[in-house]
Amino acid sequence: MVFELKEEGFRLKDVLKQVDIPEATYHYHINQMNNEDPDQAWKTLILALFEKHEGRYGYRRIYPELRAQGYVINHKKVQRLMNELDLKCEKFVRKSRYKSYKGKVGKVAKNRLNRRFSTRNALQKIVTDVTEFKCTGDEKLYLSPIMDLYNGEIISFSLSKRPTLDFVMESLQQALPIILEHANHRTTIHSDQGWHYQHNSWVKTLKQNKIFQSMSRKATCADNAAMENFFGILKQEMYYGEELISYEALRKRIERYIDYYNNERIKQKLAGMSPVKYRTNASQLAA
Repeated sequence: MVFELKEEGFRLKDVLKQVDIPEATYHYHINQMNNEDPDQAWKTLILALFEKHEGRYGYRRIYPELRAQGYVINHKKVQRLMNELDLKCEKFVRKSRYKSYKGKVGKVAKNRLNRRFSTRNALQKIVTDVTEFKCTGDEKLYLSPIMDLYNGEIISFSLSKRPTLDFVMESLQQALPIILEHANHRTTIHSDQGWHYQHNSWVKTLKQNKIFQSMSRKATCADNAAMENFFGILKQEMYYGEELISYEALRKRIERYIDYYNNERIKQKLAGMSPVKYRTNASQLAA
């Protein structure tokens, strides 16, 4: 088909000849411009989810998220479209670990958990530890979370500029009302052999509330792998690769992330649900 440039009286064929562009090439690109991308709606949905989770989700999590929203799509197609959009979950990975071990300063409990990290009962097995973050101005931030191994939910946490005993006791005191009200089985709390957990205040509080104490073997991170894994995910997704920020700014970022982790971030082993949604669904089914 030949078009005419009526305003100037030129024929398209003559113009293309002058600029040395084949007519077939011209029509091909015109047709491409006129044809809408059949996958544009999917790409828009995928991009929205990718941005919502701040680049933390790869196709393995985008796919069940779409399915949970009622969309029918194959996981291979999600992977292909994310490749076309150049969407990659690439967070900088680096390992660092705060060490609170100072030798035997109190009572060392036996390893009751013995790497049995799974349980079908909420609040039956919980784990804790302390990790360290660097901030601007040579300051540091310390995080002490307590996690329920039933669904990976962080049931309490405390933040501080110094890894004091009071700081660790704060997360325990936050968790106690939850345990005492909702646990249907006797709770075991597992930690490493850090001095906080050997201290009489920690040990006495557990005994008073009839909570079993469990400890990893000396210098054996794998004995508390569930907690170490959480620290790795948290730092990979919101800390490593980012510029250092102030203590207060990092504190707020961690608080937001833990809320996101509990309520929005899905886990494949929880049937594609977040920890809180998994617990809520299980409660509704049991009722």
